[in-house]
Amino acid sequence: MKVVNISSGSNSSRCSTIHEEAFAAIQGSRTPTSPIFSYGDRNLYKEPEPKRKKNKSGLVEELNRVEIPHTSLDTVENKEKLPTYLPAIMGCRSVCEFQCLNKIEEGTYGVVYRAQDKRTNEIVALKRLKMEREKEGFPITSLREVSTLLKAQHENIVTVREIVVGSNMDSIFMVMDYVEHDLKSLMEVLKSKKQSFLPGEVKCLLQQLLRAVAHLHDNWILHRDLKTSNILLSHSGILKVGDFGLAREYGSPLKAYTSIVVTLWYRAPELLLGIQEYSTPIDIWSVGCIFGELLTLDAIFQGKFEADQINKIFKELGTPNDSIWPGYSELPIVKKASFGNNPVSNLRRRFSSRLSELGVDLMQKFLTYDPAKRISAEEALNHTYLQEPPFPIHPSMLPTWPAKSESNGARNAQSPKPPSGGRAYKQMNEEVDVDANTGFHMGSAHVHRRANLLGPGFSLKF
Repeated sequence: MKVVNISSGSNSSRCSTIHEEAFAAIQGSRTPTSPIFSYGDRNLYKEPEPKRKKNKSGLVEELNRVEIPHTSLDTVENKEKLPTYLPAIMGCRSVCEFQCLNKIEEGTYGVVYRAQDKRTNEIVALKRLKMEREKEGFPITSLREVSTLLKAQHENIVTVREIVVGSNMDSIFMVMDYVEHDLKSLMEVLKSKKQSFLPGEVKCLLQQLLRAVAHLHDNWILHRDLKTSNILLSHSGILKVGDFGLAREYGSPLKAYTSIVVTLWYRAPELLLGIQEYSTPIDIWSVGCIFGELLTLDAIFQGKFEADQINKIFKELGTPNDSIWPGYSELPIVKKASFGNNPVSNLRRRFSSRLSELGVDLMQKFLTYDPAKRISAEEALNHTYLQEPPFPIHPSMLPTWPAKSESNGARNAQSPKPPSGGRAYKQMNEEVDVDANTGFHMGSAHVHRRANLLGPGFSLKF
């Protein structure tokens, strides 16, 4: 087994004590110089009984220091005697207490490793947070991810166990439950073997995904990057939603957020058309795309860029209008571009061989243009498609596959990267039609440049 050193610093064999300011950055407060405990920690923590001895005068005096016997992890029986670990009292552990087994994957917001906790011998996932772009403080995406995961604990959502650190502040890791598969890699295995998920298996996976999304939305959390490569599946058949780097809490009234969220193939049309005040329906659209992918093993809308993605959606579902999507003509991108007329939806024809009438109905409700009319996760869980035969199987009945993440090769999912810029798309959305100083409309060169951004199937309005 190849051991990979994931701690940084010039002397990687030694794990230096993290500086007091590092604790303050990670834990939100300075390390206490005297025991200060929360109410719960007070119940768990007991002061050790001091040792006493008689001196020559017969008086009992306390020893100043309490000797703690060394605990070895070499034998099985000693594992039962491990002391309770209280992060609030003891601070973050060092990453040197983990043995890295192999790299699983690398994303925009961190690198994930499979590792073994030397203290308990458990296999875990270690996500190293990317800090190189951060010149001041802790990366905001990582803070959001940690805080969101702590608030959204659920059987079908990945669990963050603790934060561990290396020898400097550039080495910060999240310790999470290790899950063997991601759906995207699993579907690639099925495609290579010319296999597919059975209807009862699809329903089982969809049902678990909807439970996770319903729990997030009940707790006022938007995931904003649901896709098959961010959905994990254990050998026991338990589905877990992961990668909360783009997650945000939302409230009422809605606030304006960036529309450059959600990986392109799973992005809702309201985001593609420039809406910034959005809510839970953007996650539901992604669920509909994942539902279709579970059936076909391929993403159902595979655009190369934002305008191409809009074009593919409109060709498949028909071009919307104000009668089916009130306010459509007032959307920022629609004001600047006209789209080809595709009057008929091909969704039923595309999935009729794989879905019953009730299944097609649920798919249409996931992929409804008007966000206000799109089905919610809770409503989808009660849809009759999940109550008709073949019924959803129990998770333990799902077949098992060899875990690619347990080999030295990383997962190789062929899906687009999460949103990281959208410069050309933002340029298309800029208010540059009229020069306020001259009163002239933009020149022909500018027209052709913006038309090229839109791609085929579009024409600009002037």
